[in-house]
Amino acid sequence: MTDSRSPTADSAPASSPVAQPPLLERLFRLSERQTNVRQEVIAGVTTFLTMAYIIFVNPNVMAAAGMDKGAVFVATCLAAAVGCLIMGLYANYPFALAPGMGLNAFFSYVVVGEMGYSWQVALGAVFISGVVFLLLSVFKVREWIIDSIPISLRQALAAGVGLFLAIIALKSAGIVTASPATLVTLGDLKSSDAILAALSFFLIAALAYRRILGSVMIGILVVTVIALIMGKVEYAGLFSAPPSMAPTFMQLDIAGAFEVGMISVIFAFLFVDMFDTAGTLLSTADRARLLDEERKLPGMGKALMADSSATVVGSLMGSSNTTTFVESTAGVAAGGRTGLTAVVCAGLFLLALFFSPLVGMVPACATAGALMYVAVLMTSGLSSIDWDDITEAAPAVIAAVMMPLSFSIANGIALGFITYAVIKTLSGRSRDVSVSVYLLAALFVAKFIFF
Repeated sequence: MTDSRSPTADSAPASSPVAQPPLLERLFRLSERQTNVRQEVIAGVTTFLTMAYIIFVNPNVMAAAGMDKGAVFVATCLAAAVGCLIMGLYANYPFALAPGMGLNAFFSYVVVGEMGYSWQVALGAVFISGVVFLLLSVFKVREWIIDSIPISLRQALAAGVGLFLAIIALKSAGIVTASPATLVTLGDLKSSDAILAALSFFLIAALAYRRILGSVMIGILVVTVIALIMGKVEYAGLFSAPPSMAPTFMQLDIAGAFEVGMISVIFAFLFVDMFDTAGTLLSTADRARLLDEERKLPGMGKALMADSSATVVGSLMGSSNTTTFVESTAGVAAGGRTGLTAVVCAGLFLLALFFSPLVGMVPACATAGALMYVAVLMTSGLSSIDWDDITEAAPAVIAAVMMPLSFSIANGIALGFITYAVIKTLSGRSRDVSVSVYLLAALFVAKFIFF
């Protein structure tokens, strides 16, 4: 989710034929993947620096749901560490995981803020979605679901989540405000929050273009320092023992999440997580040259199980869905080829636990710029849609634009599926629609009619 201009795996340094430590060689098959410990450590550090912004952003986003910011910070670091360890030690792939962008905003601003559910119930929904994802991975149903969903809708879901993040970022910075005449209007651009949010976004985009490692984190920290000088935040130190996780640990309400009205929310958590993870895994593995002759990832089931297991564990700790980060491509470009890269990343997330005072000083205007930057990257998927085929383009646009306009990822997914099924059928191309799409469209229609 950071620099899309990162160099490809072709630029990775060549590994040396030096003998590797026996334990690490046995665990990660370093020689087989033509890598070494030094290369993997560099790759792990690189990946962490490109995605470390999540430890600043996620607590701010989930605090909007009424959750304790310090506890969410700890949950974020631990969920990321657990996910990276499972990916590294079980799947042996250089992919890093952490609580994902988009679904955390959906969690706070829609499920809790708009729909009125408690954050405990929302965590219960995250837990259920993770368990379902895990079961789909164990019984290998996930391939059938992923393959049966049209590519245009998959791309639209990611783009819609990006647009959803954009409107949240603009709203939190005061750049966009409510209007009784036009629903939304331009806010006060002279306010300090709007100026600092814009500066954060400008810095991050410029640094990313220049391929500066950790561009998102740098942008957040620079604006935080400026806010500190302006007196908008108070200095609280840099290091301390990790805050207590008691306010969120095991506080989820699973029973409450089984309410009928939460079905679409669970679907949204599941679908976005599943498609985002699958797409990220394949694109990152391609850069690492880990795909087989059929362009498939050997052992992808293990990678997906790592992702779903991390979501389950994260929900127990107090965080939204944990997912594979596309920032892993930065580590792959630096030479990461095995799970040792992910294990190094896990260690750095654990080390980050001792920087809680710094995280507590980061203002919302600083993270708004990061949200806006991630939104830009996520909407890039619209470029791969077949715009010459209106039966593909129209449902994709409906799904993407309805997420921010209805302020709900779940509604965007539902309307996208319904539109796809109806337009394809009326156009005489019902054969293009899989049974699963028709079934989901029917379920979503029933939801809008009866619930």
